[in-house]
Amino acid sequence: MKHAGIRRFLVLLMGLLYLGLLYPLSSDLWHSHWLVGMHNNECEPMFLSFFVGLGVFLLLAVRNPPRHRSLIIFATFSSLLHAFVMAIETVEAFSHGVRRDYTDVVVAAVFGVILLVAIPGKREEVAGYS
Repeated sequence: MKHAGIRRFLVLLMGLLYLGLLYPLSSDLWHSHWLVGMHNNECEPMFLSFFVGLGVFLLLAVRNPPRHRSLIIFATFSSLLHAFVMAIETVEAFSHGVRRDYTDVVVAAVFGVILLVAIPGKREEVAGYS
């Protein structure tokens, strides 16, 4: 039961963190920052909207994480793959003399690891959840 409570807390934490991206998303859209300040970079608001939506569903999964195991696995691997791709982009940028901040790589990797710990075991799924 102790591990289940920790997993539930981690899913809640990640849901809230992803939902917290609603503020930068709103700011990017409201002030046309993606168009003017980011030089027509419409990708960031699209990624943020994906993560905000994922946050909503993670919050819904908090009540019964084993029932939503596949969603948590998806969130885990999307974060880890996102970090992996950004790490490659960062290395490539450095190899071409372009300095790129790698903070987003670390954040996505940490989110992925937290979610990895939060994945309920198969036995919990079969046994049910209280």
